[in-house]
Amino acid sequence: MSYSPVMRALVQRVTRAAVRIDGALHAEIGPGLLVLLGIAHGDDEAGADRLAEKVRALRIFADAEGHMNVALGEREVLCVSQFTLYGDARRGNRPSFVAAAPAELAESLYERFCERTGAARGVFGANMAVELVNDGPVSILLEVQPAS
Repeated sequence: MSYSPVMRALVQRVTRAAVRIDGALHAEIGPGLLVLLGIAHGDDEAGADRLAEKVRALRIFADAEGHMNVALGEREVLCVSQFTLYGDARRGNRPSFVAAAPAELAESLYERFCERTGAARGVFGANMAVELVNDGPVSILLEVQPAS
């Protein structure tokens, strides 16, 4: 099975979110975005930059009339690396994660994305408990293909 690289972000509008590792609070934010970030084989720095720009510009906050028309602005971002966004269960019931990037590539692109969005972050590769209060609820799946 062949996969084309597509960096993915599951973006959730939250009133608050936090990451705990071994029961201890590691990072937390107030109103803003929780981003679960998945990186595939062949993803690159340009794609991470484009996805970061897209997340920051995504107009999913309410304007004065209550319409989703306002970008992130000064709100906070919490980003968690999530290779399971590439879980493929089309064949059987146990997901395959072969489309997910190897750790060396994924970690560097995760860090780049976090820097570009100014995100608080989890710990790459750690077993984390992610807490969130989804505001709306609003959840958007964004995908960015590498430049050709």
